[in-house]
Amino acid sequence: MQEATVNVQGMFCRSCIHAIEGALESIGAEGRVNFEQGTVHVQYNEAKVQLADIKEAIQNKGYNVVA
Repeated sequence: MQEATVNVQGMFCRSCIHAIEGALESIGAEGRVNFEQGTVHVQYNEAKVQLADIKEAIQNKGYNVVA
């Protein structure tokens, strides 16, 4: 299992948590949102999901992934 912490802008409430964690789950990753810190800690199987896929799933929900 790979782990990464992604910086994300635009997260403010529980709906944001559910949207992002649900998007990650749908692509086979597990995420923990911390909107106070503006981060998402992700665990994923690199053989099935790439970090670029994770960032894209978050962006597709309307959030900005910061490098």
